[in-house]
Amino acid sequence: MTVVSFTRTRTSRAEDRTEAKPISLLGLPVQEGAGVAGAVMGPAALRTAGLPQRLRELGYRVDDLGDVSPRRDLLGENENAPQGNTRNFRDIAAWTRTIAERTHEVAATEALPIFLGGDHSLSMGTVEGMARHARDVGRELFVLWLDAHADFNTPETSPSGNMHGMPVAALTGEAGLASVFGDKERAGVDPTRFHLFGIRSVDRGERELVRERGVNVVDMRMIDETGVAAPLQRILDEVAACNGLLHVSLDVDFLDPSLAPGVGTVVPGGATYREAHLIMEMLNDAGLVSSLDIVELNPFLDDRGKSALILVELVESLFGRRIMDRAPLAHAAL
Repeated sequence: MTVVSFTRTRTSRAEDRTEAKPISLLGLPVQEGAGVAGAVMGPAALRTAGLPQRLRELGYRVDDLGDVSPRRDLLGENENAPQGNTRNFRDIAAWTRTIAERTHEVAATEALPIFLGGDHSLSMGTVEGMARHARDVGRELFVLWLDAHADFNTPETSPSGNMHGMPVAALTGEAGLASVFGDKERAGVDPTRFHLFGIRSVDRGERELVRERGVNVVDMRMIDETGVAAPLQRILDEVAACNGLLHVSLDVDFLDPSLAPGVGTVVPGGATYREAHLIMEMLNDAGLVSSLDIVELNPFLDDRGKSALILVELVESLFGRRIMDRAPLAHAAL
């Protein structure tokens, strides 16, 4: 009997990538925003898992720009943390301002930046930097937040004070967090342009704020009922209709911990292997992604690189790795 294996392949399709944007990798070894140490090793783990090589095999020109270091000179001498609960505020402020500037610089080169994290507080800088770029080119920035958590805590609502739980609130202008960005004029993101996708752990104070501010939510209950394709296609249609730029922020804990255990904030019931790959494949089909975060990978908590390897596979799907060449389905009709 002949057994035919339909395994996913990594065939090089350089002929299809000749017109694609080059990709710039930036390591952001931030761990001060998390409650568990180890995310500082995330960028190295993603490189070790082969991310640059895999993207090159797909035909992209990839420039690894190395790791960013926080610039303490961007902090004022007498600058203090805001009132409320914010752990390591000065560290995160230095990181945020540095990352925002570096992101803005890279986006201006017309390369597509991939940010290798690092805990999720780094997105205060990446999203702000991309919002400045969107403002420069006269377009609007949308954010797809693939995460178990809403990350909409403020210094007043946060139970822990860990700032990796505050980036969405900071980026959408919640009180008490503006000073993390410094004196430079902010671009920010309209709360209605944020799409929280796959969340399943929301603190009490966050829940009310998210609802009041009009942040879009596709929680795991909705995904259980409808799948990922229909709600994601609605988001993609909205971005396309506005000629927007789409920043994707992928937190490891979006995935079920049985697939990706290397994360400090484990929440059961996350996305399955196929759900996650379908999201990435649809994003590739749409051609709207302008930047990507990969965050909260903690190699110290991982199982022989399992989480890093699946993240690399997902990024490959986002950038065009396919089982077979095919025309995309009309998901909008679902």
